[in-house]
Amino acid sequence: MTDRKDIIASAVRDAVALKTAYAQHREEWLLAASDRLADAFRNGNKVLIAGNGGSAADSQHFAAELVVRLSSQLDRQALPAIALTVDSSIITAAANDFGFEHIFSRQVEALGNSGDVFIGISTSGNSENILNAFRVAKRRSLTTFGLCGKAGIKEPALCDLVLAVPSFTTARVQEEHIFALHLLTELIESILYS
Repeated sequence: MTDRKDIIASAVRDAVALKTAYAQHREEWLLAASDRLADAFRNGNKVLIAGNGGSAADSQHFAAELVVRLSSQLDRQALPAIALTVDSSIITAAANDFGFEHIFSRQVEALGNSGDVFIGISTSGNSENILNAFRVAKRRSLTTFGLCGKAGIKEPALCDLVLAVPSFTTARVQEEHIFALHLLTELIESILYS
């Protein structure tokens, strides 16, 4: 039987090691992504975000940080962000009529405009509904960001910027995604409201 303290210690070691393992890649992605999102917001554009499972929750979390705010220390205007994971009627209708692989692409087609940003979160990098959303976003001239794990995005040409966390452990990848999204919000706020 595995000692529960060993489980905890192992997870902490892995998380700490991961924080430093790709620090330069994360920093470069954050600087580029914050510049592009700040530009989009300045130009009156919005961000659309999607993911499955835990990544669906992360898309909603990030949208909330942008619409509301990251910290109560900064009183700022709301930034336009929509999590495509929250409308059960649209999701179930699209899944029923077109297939689950189109639940996000239909929404990008309906809501996405040139100059907007689409962020697709997929720990595997293979989620067909995320890949289809990227395809529609590219056709509609949206900027595209992908967040994934070590395997990368299955079709990297679909993404303008990719944050690839160098791990195959879903929990560690998701922890890094939310860490990066919190930092991204803070950087956007520093650009727009410093």
